[in-house]
Amino acid sequence: MNRIGFIGLGVMGAPMAANLLRKGYQVTIYNRTAGKADALIELGAEIASTPAALARASELVMTMISNDDAIREVYYGENGLLSEVMPGTVVIDSSTISPSLARAIGEDIGARLAHFLDAPVTGSKPAAEGGTLVFMVGGDAAVMERVQDVLLAMGRKVIHMGPSGSGATAKLAHNTVVGINAAALMEGMAIAASGGIDAASFLELVGSGGAASRFTEMKAPKLLERDFSVQFSLSLMLKDLRLSSVLSDNLKTPTPVLESVKSVFQAGESMGVGELDLSALAYCYEQWIGKPITSHSHAKPGAALDGSDNLQDGDRSDRRRRQRLQLNIPLQLSVHQWEQEGSFSGQLIDGVLCDLSDNGLQISSPSPLERDMFIHIHFPKDSGLPPVMGRIIRIETIEGTFRYGCLLAGLAPYQRLLLEDYINRHSGSED
Repeated sequence: MNRIGFIGLGVMGAPMAANLLRKGYQVTIYNRTAGKADALIELGAEIASTPAALARASELVMTMISNDDAIREVYYGENGLLSEVMPGTVVIDSSTISPSLARAIGEDIGARLAHFLDAPVTGSKPAAEGGTLVFMVGGDAAVMERVQDVLLAMGRKVIHMGPSGSGATAKLAHNTVVGINAAALMEGMAIAASGGIDAASFLELVGSGGAASRFTEMKAPKLLERDFSVQFSLSLMLKDLRLSSVLSDNLKTPTPVLESVKSVFQAGESMGVGELDLSALAYCYEQWIGKPITSHSHAKPGAALDGSDNLQDGDRSDRRRRQRLQLNIPLQLSVHQWEQEGSFSGQLIDGVLCDLSDNGLQISSPSPLERDMFIHIHFPKDSGLPPVMGRIIRIETIEGTFRYGCLLAGLAPYQRLLLEDYINRHSGSED
């Protein structure tokens, strides 16, 4: 099978499709969000206008999509994949979805005399880029054998888990272990930090002893650098833990640890770090204990957590406010709107940090917002800061640009210290 269709060009899908192209396969791509295909087109990919058009052009179709609802749209929506899948086509879904949906899709594709494999993967963005993913496959073993070369063009191992739905079940069980490992590491680091143990020394110990894990091996360097760039987002892990919780209920399997860890990830999402890497769970524990649990390159030894980092020439933040320096730090703002019971929609808009006051920030943006609206403020990556919740308490209009006074909410004292340190470094007012 040489003509492959690939749907879903996110963090995982784009490098997987790129590896297929590099291995000489003819790849037609489709993505629900425009603008993610340029690099793949340069590698030789063709673009389909709809999932249906992609199905007509492909002998094998792969999907790598974020959740059940998105999968339903791609497979069953207008001009969906199922409307044009041809007899004999092999369709492989590598998303993490509910096993019941995987089985339903398998039945519907089988009714069109085609074949379906649910084949989620383990391995995050680096494994997708390096072609070292592991596929766990549910469905007909003979069909899996037919397409194994295609899967091995993107991964290093293919494991047959059982009949249709078994790949999805195995993935949820696997990610339950990953989520628990993540929370366990952060909790151990919080205990160590509270006891005055250096994070680098503690992580070296964990990696050398009985607590060692693949998760620690992958994340320790990034934790020490406070690099929470996405390899697998916290929100996606929470989605998987929720699916696993539903599955375990249906299987009547008790999962007390899963339920506790799911709650911790829910706390992380509520703090506004859902779109960061799942290791940003560290922020939860930092909020709870009032200090960083990882090393931070900009933290000053012995700095007070109440923000009273006194220097010989006086407090830097007071000095900066006396001078009223105008800042020009780019930000992004997450704006969430109520849709219906239990549901929010959101968008990400651009903004600029203009000034820091005693209780909040002044931000400018070309986008109109409303007084008393709550927003999440995303600082530049080099700040080392998590998103912070703010409430708009003042609005001014200056030459077509809106200026918002934002009262900060839930900012821990040490985070306030890091914010002031970052602003002083950026404005050049630090000696």
